[in-house]
Amino acid sequence: MSEKQRTIQNPKSISGAGLHSGKEATITFKPAPIDHGIKFSRIDIEGHPVVDAIADYVVDTARGTTIQHQGVRLATIEHTLAAVSGLGIDNILIEVDAEEMPIMDGSSRFFCEALEEAGIVEQEADRVYFEIRSTLSFTDPKRKSELILVPEETFRLSVMIDFETRVLGTQYASISQIEDFRREISTCRTFVFLHELEYLINNNLIKGGDVSNAIVFVDRLLSETELDNLARHFNKPQVTVMKEGILNNLELHYHNEPARHKLLDVIGDLALIGVPIKGHIIATRPGHEVNTNFAKLIRQHIKESQVQPNVDVLKTPVFDINQIKKILPHRPPFLLVDKILELSEKHVVGLKNVTMNEGYFVGHFPDEPVMPGVLQVEAMAQTGGIFALSSVPDPENYITYFMKMENVRFRQKVVPGDTLVFILELITPFRRGICHMKGTAYVGNKVVTEAELMAQIVRKKNI
Repeated sequence: MSEKQRTIQNPKSISGAGLHSGKEATITFKPAPIDHGIKFSRIDIEGHPVVDAIADYVVDTARGTTIQHQGVRLATIEHTLAAVSGLGIDNILIEVDAEEMPIMDGSSRFFCEALEEAGIVEQEADRVYFEIRSTLSFTDPKRKSELILVPEETFRLSVMIDFETRVLGTQYASISQIEDFRREISTCRTFVFLHELEYLINNNLIKGGDVSNAIVFVDRLLSETELDNLARHFNKPQVTVMKEGILNNLELHYHNEPARHKLLDVIGDLALIGVPIKGHIIATRPGHEVNTNFAKLIRQHIKESQVQPNVDVLKTPVFDINQIKKILPHRPPFLLVDKILELSEKHVVGLKNVTMNEGYFVGHFPDEPVMPGVLQVEAMAQTGGIFALSSVPDPENYITYFMKMENVRFRQKVVPGDTLVFILELITPFRRGICHMKGTAYVGNKVVTEAELMAQIVRKKNI
C-alpha cells in the first residue's frame, strides 16, 4: 500500500535565541501543498524570500549547517530539519524572522512538540521515495569519516562516533525505522568539549549559549577559579564536574546520548537531499560537512538516474513551428525550439530535434560534433520565452528579455540525432511581467542540462 505525502494542519510558532548570534528568533511552521517540499521563508526580509532546503545551497558547516541562496541566509537549521524529517513531514513552509534558528535545549524536542501540536495530516498525493540500487559512499580521510548508503527495502540509520578521549570514546546508535525518531532520538542534545566551549566563549561565538542547551564534556582538570568563571559566564550559582567528566549542567537521557545526537544531525542534514530515501545509512564519525557533502552526492546520483517525465513527443503539439514563429521573434538558424508539447499556468514542455544540419557542427567540432552548452541554454530560454509570453493575450506584441541565469549545470553532452525535451516550471508567481523558472533538459531518460532562468516581457516599442 502506498504512503501518502504529509503536511501539518495548522500554523504553529516557537521562539528562542540563536546559539551563535544570541538573537531571538520565532519560527512559524505552516502547511504546504503536495510536492512543495521543505522550504524556509525569511519574513524579516522585504518580499519574504523563500529558500529550498536542499544541499546545493549549503555554504557553511563550521558550527552547524547554513544554507544561502540569492543572498538569503539561514543558519543552524539541522535540528529543525531533523524534526520535520523525523516526523515524516514532506511539505512545509518554515517562516523565520531571523538568520539563525533558535537552539532551544540543543535537541529537536521542542520543534517536534510544536509540529505535533500543529497536527500532522496526510495529503492526497503519494510519497515518492528514492530507492538506492547500488552502494554509494563518501569518505573524508582527514576526519576519519565515512558515510555509506546501501540498498534496503526500508529506511535504517546506524551511527558510530569516536572522539578518542577518556570522557567520550566509541559510541553507537541506530534506528531501524524513521517512526522511532520521536521517541528515541528527538530529545538528544548537542554536546561540546570544554576546550571548544572556552574557545567559543573567548571569541564571542556563542552569544545564545547556555549550559542548559549542551552537554559539556570536561577533558582536563579544572581549577576552582576556572569553575567559578564558567559559573559567572552562564549566570549559575556554581558548576562542578560529575564523575563521568561532564559538567553538572544536566543529566544524560541515555548513556549514548552523544551518538544519538549525531544520528539526529545526520537525519537533519540528509533532509537536504530533498526527497525521502530507502536504504541503510552507515555513518562513521559523521559531522555537518561530511553529512552535507554526502547529501550533495546523493542528490547528484538521483539527478543522473532520473528518467524523463512522462512526455509523449509524438502527440499533437500545442504549438507547431509555424505557430512558434508567430510568438517568438527568432528565425533560423537561431530558432532553437521545434514545438511546444505542453503549456499550463505553471509549466511548459518544449522539444528540439538536434540534427547534423545545424550550422554550428561545422566547427563544434569537425571530428566530434557536440551541441554547445550555451545553445542548449538558449533553446531552453526560448521555450521559457514562449511560457512567459503566454501570460499576455497578445504575445506577438511583446518581446522577452532574459535578466538572469543561475545554477546552470551541464550533465551530459548532446549530439546529432538527440531529441532534447525542455521542461520549465515556475519558481515564483508571475510579477510585473517577470517570470522566474526552473528548467531541466532531457535526452531520453538522462538529465543533460539544468538552469534557473529569470525573464521579463516588454511591450514592443513600435506598438
